[in-house]
Amino acid sequence: MLHRLALLTGALAIFLGFCALGVWQVQRLAWKTDLIARVEARLAAAPVPAPGPADWAGLSPADEYRRVSARGRYAEGADTLVKAVTSRGPGFWVITPLTTPDGWTLLINRGFVPEDKRAEADRLLPHGPVSVSGLLRLSQPGGAFLRSNRPEAGRWYSRDTAAIAATLGLGKVAPYFIDADARADARLPIGGLTVVSFRNSHLGYALTWFALAALWALWLGWLWRRGPAPRGD
Repeated sequence: MLHRLALLTGALAIFLGFCALGVWQVQRLAWKTDLIARVEARLAAAPVPAPGPADWAGLSPADEYRRVSARGRYAEGADTLVKAVTSRGPGFWVITPLTTPDGWTLLINRGFVPEDKRAEADRLLPHGPVSVSGLLRLSQPGGAFLRSNRPEAGRWYSRDTAAIAATLGLGKVAPYFIDADARADARLPIGGLTVVSFRNSHLGYALTWFALAALWALWLGWLWRRGPAPRGD
């Protein structure tokens, strides 16, 4: 009897574990649904001025994908090409410093160029004052795709604003960059290719854990009703 009770206790613990995992996934589902709703609201909002130096310390992941705008002048001959894979195939993001009328600098992801169009002559660089609108993206330090940035070789795999600024000798820049919106013309670089997509499989995970809990409970009930297995001679 004690042996059966110990087995029952262990089986009950497993059942409760399945239920706990299901509840956790329900909580994750609520969090992810709220996150998606907040991001969609930011994408639909009108652009607000890009955060200046006084606001940099307070930026957090909650600020990602806000629609922002900035005015200033692009630095000529200071483009940084960052490896990219987009719906248009492999190529590069073109990152260019923009200095605002207030004297501070931020990086603009002006858009995508294919691998065979990486020459500076192949892409547009507006001269004089410009206005840019797009999505605020936080700096991506280190690298991406299991590859580390190699500034000394001019090989960039992530948009690390501090590292790019240091390589260009810009000093302190904003800890974010702007993914620029698409322009009306078709000239390179091509903006507006930011993919905003969040995987949300938590409902399926929750149903799986609860189904396992139900199956475990049915098996446990059958085992209990069956009683002890008959002993051999």
